[in-house]
Amino acid sequence: MVADTVGAPYGAWARQEAVAGLVGILQAVGAVWMNPPENNHLASRKAVQLPAASACGLRVPQSLITNDLDAANAFASGFEQVICKPLAGAQLQHAEGHRTAVPTHLIQADDLDESITLTAHYLQEWIPKRHEVRLIVVGDKFFPAVIHAGSVAAGIDWRTDYDALTYDVTTVPDQVRRSVAAWMRRFGLTFGAFDFAVTPDGEWVMFECNPAGQWGWIQDRTDLPISAAIAEQLIEGIR
Repeated sequence: MVADTVGAPYGAWARQEAVAGLVGILQAVGAVWMNPPENNHLASRKAVQLPAASACGLRVPQSLITNDLDAANAFASGFEQVICKPLAGAQLQHAEGHRTAVPTHLIQADDLDESITLTAHYLQEWIPKRHEVRLIVVGDKFFPAVIHAGSVAAGIDWRTDYDALTYDVTTVPDQVRRSVAAWMRRFGLTFGAFDFAVTPDGEWVMFECNPAGQWGWIQDRTDLPISAAIAEQLIEGIR
């Protein structure tokens, strides 16, 4: 690995050079992509995702991106519960060498203080959940997996307690299917890993889409044929 063989301050630079070279060559020779890198980059931005989802007919949580304490307090006062979640997928790099993700967490009114001014914060209304759905989309094929949370932590962010999760398969409502397909076309994607909450009333609420999201564990737990669909999509792109 570049980071292991090139010392500071050149390690990060060398990694960027390697990625630029590899991606550039693949684009130059006309490689088949699940998602073109430039489309993937734009679609991964959460600030862009939800307005596009709303325009495509999906319900999304009311959200605020801010580093202004007054704006954050005004937003939070409008809901019974509010969550704070990361805008990007960057992990915390600890001095001991390990990395940890930053989970979604519920916040109370007195959790908001001047520290919010240090960077952008992503606040959302809390959506009551019957369960959540990880929806994998490959081309025109939809693979919806129900995720049931068996602990309080998993109910807030299922990534924090995988051992408490159980899985099932479901069907996608026609209106949600049409809207997701429109969202995919809008960004020029052939793959997406969508996260939805299904409310106690059965309404689907889109949280986000990871254009390069994980799917292997979903296939393992549900037997949904995701890998076969990806292979077929890539083969079709070669023809």
